[in-house]
Order: sequence, then structure tokens, then C-alpha cells
Amino acid sequence: MPDVAIIGAGFIGLASAAALMRDGHRVTLFDPAGVGQGASFGNAGTFAPYACIPVNNPSVFRDLPRFLLSNQSPFRLRWGYLPHLAPWLVRFMMSSLPHRYEASAAALAALLDHAYDGYAPLLANPELASFVRPRECLYLYSSAASFDAARAALDLRRKLGVTFDLLKGDDIRALEPSLAPIFERGVLFTNSWHFSDPQGFLQTLHDQLTAQGLTLERSAVERVQPSGEGASLSVGGIARRFDYVVVATGARSAQFAGQCGDPVPLDTERGYHVRFPGAQQLVSRPVGWAERGFYMTPMSDGLRVAGTVELAGFGDTRNRSLLDLLTFSAKRALPALSTPDSNWLGFRPTLPDGVPVLARSRASERVIYAFGHQHLGLTLAGVSGRIVADLVARRAPPLDLAPYAATRF
Repeated sequence: MPDVAIIGAGFIGLASAAALMRDGHRVTLFDPAGVGQGASFGNAGTFAPYACIPVNNPSVFRDLPRFLLSNQSPFRLRWGYLPHLAPWLVRFMMSSLPHRYEASAAALAALLDHAYDGYAPLLANPELASFVRPRECLYLYSSAASFDAARAALDLRRKLGVTFDLLKGDDIRALEPSLAPIFERGVLFTNSWHFSDPQGFLQTLHDQLTAQGLTLERSAVERVQPSGEGASLSVGGIARRFDYVVVATGARSAQFAGQCGDPVPLDTERGYHVRFPGAQQLVSRPVGWAERGFYMTPMSDGLRVAGTVELAGFGDTRNRSLLDLLTFSAKRALPALSTPDSNWLGFRPTLPDGVPVLARSRASERVIYAFGHQHLGLTLAGVSGRIVADLVARRAPPLDLAPYAATRF
């Protein structure tokens, strides 16, 4: 069976490894940080099959000035990064036009339709399934005007097959009595769940795959060199040949795609979280606050408050005002919260149209892309891994991959 290298040991990389190994392939993972240490470590932990509305949508034309100027905005742009970001931002605005936004939403919905089936082989394992908490996600609006502005997106979700219940204030308080009585409307997304410990899930999956023959090398890949019969990786200046290479290294995938003839406009959304220790009992499910752009998720080590978007590249300097906003907003929603004991910054991969790349490279069918999942890497890991395995095996994937081609740019 072929030898397959995967660059990236997050949700997409490990799910791909699991699917490939079910087919009998030999798999080597490359990630200098180890298992689940990138965006996979600090996400909100939600399995969100309802999340077919991309960030690029027509509301940005209305909301962007307010987002850029308000100190309560969950969206920030570091102005010194703007010259680098400008071409991406133009593509993002073009992708927010109604017809393009609807095409992106349809492409995401088609993938999300397979999200459950993608996870089924993983969650058939009791040890992995023990990380799942089967509670629906609650998404809240603190003003009727914000809810009314979201109606068009909710209508599109419903049209694309998403099921949900609409709630009023009393319904919200009955579900989550610890919430402050400031939320006027809510949406309860059925068929969703969350992980109690996303990184713990990945570490357990890694350990199980290692026992079956997976190899993890904590080394940085410098270059991918495709060929007709495989591809070589440059690792520490040494060429390593594999039958197939999978690029699944999230926001850092663009350099490898470029080396394979696909200049994709991939950038990063810097996301943050803060943790409130011992506060996981305050809510029984993931709770999102629409206007503030974050989720509160009960996890095994406390309440994780995750969200916001900052366009500022890969620098590791944390935006204190965004961490303060997450802390302030969480305490506004849950008055019983005390003080967070830790915070985190991670780099989500973001493409202008909000749709991931799941495709063969232009240079060789032996290099396969699985990156750009933005806020949906956890949710789409299972189906993405299945698609990677299908492409290696030359099987028909579960859906048409044309909307996810790297060449669409």
C-alpha cells in the first residue's frame, strides 16, 4: 500500500490519517508543534452542522464600518497589516456579493450534510465517543433588531436543510437559568454537540493510531516537490519521498500550495479564548452571543469563552483589548463568573469565500489539499478525512468537489 505523508497534526490531519489507515495505508504525520497544538487546540469545541453561513455575506457592507470603529466589536483589523491584506480583502468583499455568498453557503451546506457520516467511524470507538457531549447549541441575540437583521441568514439556513427552534426570552431562561436576563431572542440548533476536551480527543486518536502504526515526526517541512509518481518533502534539508502528500496544515498551507502551482489567497483569522476554571456547570451547552461574536462552551477543565476575529497575520503578540472584551462579555452574559486563569491565541485558516480547499494539486494528483476550513475544522474533519482517503484510493468522493478546487481562485 502507498506511503502517505500528512503535513499537519490537527483535526484535519489526524482525521485524514485515520481514514487512510482504515484503507491500509502507511501514514507519517509532520508537525513541529505536535498533536493538536494549532487552531485545533483552542477552538470552541462545537460540532456545528448548522454553520453554513460564511463570514463573507452581504451584511459586511452594512456592518463593516461599525465593526472597525466600535470598541465593542468582535472584529479587528491591525492597520499595519492592511497593505499585505488588501488583495485578500478585495476578494472577500467580492465574495460577499449576494450570488457569491449564496454559492459559498450552498457549498458549505453540501459538506456539512456529510459531517455526521464522516465522524461515524471515529465515534464508533467508545474511548473517542466519551469526549462527546450531545447538547444542542444555543445562539443568542440581546436585541430584537439584531435578531431581525439575522432573519435572512436563518431563512437561508432553513432552505439549505438546517433545523432549529426559535426561542424567546422566557424559553432561554428556562434552558439556561444562569444567563443574565438580557437576551431577547435565541436559536437552538438541533443535531449539534460539543467536545469536552478537543485536544484530549485528538491526543487519544493519535495514541490509538500510533498503536496501529502511525508515525509522527515533530519536524518542520520546508518544501513539497510534486512529481508524477509521488512527491518529495524537504525536511531539515533532506529530501523524503512519499507516494502521496496531504497538505493539511491550516493557515500555513499557502506556501505548500504555491510550491505545487496553486497560488491560493489564504490568510489567517487570529482567534482568542479565555478559560474560567470550575465554571463549566454554569451552562449545560455551548452558548453563543451573536452581537459579541463568541461562544461559551462547558469543557472538562472549565468554561471556555472562544471567538472574535482579528486580521493581523501570524505575529504572536496578543490583542489585550480582545481578551478583555471576551472576559467582559462573558461576565455580562453569566454574572456568576469570576476571573479567567488562562488565555490563548490561535490562527484560523481563512479564504475569501469561506469555503475550504479539498482537491488535488495542479502539479500532481499525488499532492492532495485539505485546508482552509476557517471556523469549521473540527466539524468537517471527518468528512474531509474521508475525501482525502477517497482521492488517494481513486474512489468517487461523497459529493462533487468542484466548489472546493484550489483552481477556483
